[in-house]
Parts: sequence; structure tokens; C-alpha cells
Amino acid sequence: MRRAAALAITLALRPRSCPEANPSRPPPQHRSVAPPATARLALRLLLAAALPLTASGCRGCNTPEREVVVYTSVDRSFSEPVFRDFEKTTNVRVKAVYDEPGTTPDVFARLQAEEKAPRADVFWSGDPIRPFSLIRKGMVDAYPSPHASAIPSSWRAPDGAWTGFAARARVLIVNRNRVPADRTPRSIRSMIDPAWKGQSAIADPLHGTTTMQVAAWFAAWGDDKARGFLDALKGNAVRVVASNEEVARLVVAGEVAFGLADTDDAYVAMQEAAHIAVVYPDQDAEGTLVMPTSAVVVRNAPHPDTARALMDHLVSREVEQHLAENAAHIPLRAGIPVPPTLKPVTQIRAMSVDYGKLAQEMDRIRPWLKGWVGS
Repeated sequence: MRRAAALAITLALRPRSCPEANPSRPPPQHRSVAPPATARLALRLLLAAALPLTASGCRGCNTPEREVVVYTSVDRSFSEPVFRDFEKTTNVRVKAVYDEPGTTPDVFARLQAEEKAPRADVFWSGDPIRPFSLIRKGMVDAYPSPHASAIPSSWRAPDGAWTGFAARARVLIVNRNRVPADRTPRSIRSMIDPAWKGQSAIADPLHGTTTMQVAAWFAAWGDDKARGFLDALKGNAVRVVASNEEVARLVVAGEVAFGLADTDDAYVAMQEAAHIAVVYPDQDAEGTLVMPTSAVVVRNAPHPDTARALMDHLVSREVEQHLAENAAHIPLRAGIPVPPTLKPVTQIRAMSVDYGKLAQEMDRIRPWLKGWVGS
């Protein structure tokens, strides 16, 4: 086709020989003359060659590539396959920024620092608290995705400001070799029981889902009781470690008898060792904290159309099923199988919490928590 176009241009532009001038003839009158047959053929070939380029776009032209930028605190091993699948089905390039160990600032801090000139289109959070902080600061554009309609209304905002899916719950991971069945801890308060002094673990409350857990204590119990409980944890020599994964590792290794972590950490621990049990704490009291992953569209996103397309993908049934099968998350939709050894969300007594208020609590107590961790 390119050769035909080149031939057409050559034929159309090639000079034609003219008859020698004859001074005895009068000058010709100006009139319309149809182009020669050769020129007409050349123009047809040129148009025919150009049509495919017009229809499919110019190869090699500097046309902008469709893309979307997403910041995420969901583990890369679980979130990256979701992005690759979106790329395959939409031909939209995903530029992902991950929250990875040792990376500073974290993606949430970056989002806040970029408030006046956003670089991210979508924020996919491992918990609902950080999105609520953005909503409170006016940094989110509401988008009620039609793909979220099957998610129960208690897990999403009516206006689409945030959408929760694929949840985790806070659980006690128990080493059966160290804890007899009749002494199995049933409450988080077991961590301050003198009988278990120095034998339990919790992750650093300044990071991850433990921050949300502590904020829930402050919201449910009030400042005095929550501070008293945290001080009692220290008094009972509870080990404070870097992450929930480290809590699970200590329990599996038998270095502690039990620890507080998330259901995905518990699931991995149970796959690694037969002597691990999982307890959903306080099921006869206030219940345990349930934390959906959640996604929001960033206000003034550079790519608003592809941002909404990615949101549709994230809150879809297929992604929730992927997270249930590969990341041991608890689906919020009905009809998606729950990972083995975990409970459906309908069978878990969850703490009654307002995620918006927890976001405010988290910001409010952070200075005090820094002092608690450093003391």
C-alpha cells in the first residue's frame, strides 16, 4: 500500500512535456481542463493508500497513549496481576506506584503532598480509612460505578465517593503447640492477661491495619480506656514488631503463643503449619474489626476517563474473586466462594464503626501513638 501511495505521488507530480511554442498561434483562452487519465489514476491510488492510515491512526505519529496512574497500598503481588489484566482488556497502560517496604514517602503521603497538582488518577487502598481522609479533605471525585451495584450498600457510599470490596478481618493467630484448646484466647484482652505475659505480639500501630485497629479502640472505648489498654500491652510485655507478617511468623515459629494480625496473614500461616488456629475475637462482645479494601477517584485526576474505567475493573466481581482466591480476602458480594478456613463476612460479628470517624481518630491520635511507640 505504501508503494502504491508513493507511485501515486510520483505520477501526480511528475512534470509533463509541453509542445514547442508557436508564435504564429494566438495564446490559448483560459478554460477548465480535466486532468489527464494518468493523473486521475494517481489521485485514486493516493486516496486509496491514505484511507487505511486515516481509519487506524498514524503509525509512528506522536499521538498520546491512553494511560491511567494508580497509587496502591495493596500488596504488589496481588494488585499487579489485576492491573495487567486491565491492560489486556482495555489497551490502557497502567502506571502503578506501590507501597513497598523501605519506600518513603508512602503512597498516601504522596497523594496528600500532590493535592494541588495530582499525578494519580485512582487510589486503591488496603483499608477504607485512608480514602476517608482524602474525602474529608475534598480530594476525591465521587463515581458510583455500575459494577459495584452487587456490593451491599453498607460497604460503599451512596454517591460513589468510596467503594469497599474484598475485606480482611482482625484475628488472633494461635500456636496450638503452645496453647491448649481449653485455654484458647477469645478476646484481644487476652493480650493483657498476666497469664500470657511476654507471649503475644502485635504490629507497629503507626503503620498498616494496626493503626486502624487502634483508632477503632479509641472510637469505641474513649481516650482513657484505649490509652490504658495500650499501656497495659506494654506492661504485659507484648512484642511490638514491624508488620502483621512478622506477627504471623513469630506465632508459626513458636516464639510467641498468639498474635493479632489480619485474616490474609492467618491464612498464609495455616498453609505453612498444621499447628495454627485462627480465632475471630470478641464474638460475644463488640466484635472484631472488618476492613474492606477500597478505591477512589482522585479529584482533578489527569486522566478522568481511564480513572473511571479502572474503577469499574477494580470493583468488579472478577477482581473480588481474584483477591479471594489469591490473597485470602473475604468477598463482600454473595456467591463468591470464601477462602478455606476463613469465615464469610455474614458469619462474622463485626465492630460497629464509622470509617469516616475512624479516619479522623487516626489523624488525631497519631501524635500520641508516636510517643507510645517511642517510649
